[in-house]
Amino acid sequence: MRNKKAIKFNSKYPSIEDLRERAKRRIPGFAFDYLDGGCNEEVNLHKNTSEIREVELKPDYLSEYKGFNMETELFGHTYSAPFGIAPVGLQGLMWPNASEILAKASLDFNIPFVLSTVTTMNIERASELTEGRAWFQLYHPAEDSVRDNIIARAEAAACPVLVLLCDVPTFGFRPKEIRSGLSMPPKMTMNNIFQILGKPNWALQTLKHGQPNFETLRPYMPKNLNLAQLGLFMDQMFSKRMNEEKIAPIRDKWKGKIVLKGVATEADAEKAIKLGLDGIIVSNHGGRQLDAGESTIKPMTRIAKKYGDRITVMMDSGIRSGPDVARALASGAAFTFMGRSFMYGVAALGAEGGDHTISLLQTQLQQVMEQLGCNKTNDFPRHLV
Repeated sequence: MRNKKAIKFNSKYPSIEDLRERAKRRIPGFAFDYLDGGCNEEVNLHKNTSEIREVELKPDYLSEYKGFNMETELFGHTYSAPFGIAPVGLQGLMWPNASEILAKASLDFNIPFVLSTVTTMNIERASELTEGRAWFQLYHPAEDSVRDNIIARAEAAACPVLVLLCDVPTFGFRPKEIRSGLSMPPKMTMNNIFQILGKPNWALQTLKHGQPNFETLRPYMPKNLNLAQLGLFMDQMFSKRMNEEKIAPIRDKWKGKIVLKGVATEADAEKAIKLGLDGIIVSNHGGRQLDAGESTIKPMTRIAKKYGDRITVMMDSGIRSGPDVARALASGAAFTFMGRSFMYGVAALGAEGGDHTISLLQTQLQQVMEQLGCNKTNDFPRHLV
């Protein structure tokens, strides 16, 4: 399946940083802080990108070059690019209808879209918009009956890949969210109200599409919760810490592919292999959980080298450009995912943001491949310095 849409981006915004700056001007400050911020002092948030960019690539200028092909096979499907849209919570808070915009773009450009349990579109709608190609990321519920019901819904929606999250054993300590009232339990402050009044386009779009809600969780939520009750519900809804005992029954139930997201060590990668999982996403939750941890590129490189022939090793967190995708692939990743980059695009450009961001990243990656003389995405490792 190839792109339904031609690759064409808005030349006013030729980088993810341009989109970030425009997004910052277009959405309320509390929404931008939720999108943009990390935990504690945000050391790891910035290390993620800076240490990816320490990776260097070497070109092949005099060798025969037959052109580029960035199509990448993953779990039996050939995608048009080696990157996908990572799961992001509360997407509709940052830009109304963001989940639907990105799901539609993923189908049109034939890249994977991963739906979060805690975002603002439900499993069924994601499947409809992606013609059954949406992956689903599961936050593990505290009750087995809820877990089984959500998994059954994902199976009925034909989700090909179930993504299990393992890097949120506790809520991250995020000062920006605490100050803005987006911690648990959330609260609406006068400052937030003034921020909304200052962003009339965002406010009008929110009125049009409705207040963002945890749509997948709606069947399990008591009606008419106030903000404090919502915080308590969310705290009690999930068992948080993932372990082998929780993963094993899911592996038994789920007939499709299973990926473990949030792997940061060789030990956890080896456990994923022993549990019979199909892939791992090396990730530190975008620097939102452990500020004192490693950036993603370092453990991913080690894990891919040691286990890449036994399990599909993918990566997210810190990737902000086509060259960053190339650096990750050259370091051993079989595939990459981005969350903030796509959300910056939608917050900046609304309904056009998904198409623009995918086109921009493909154009950047094409330039790198042509410059290096790299024919296929799995050839990137031979260009690693």
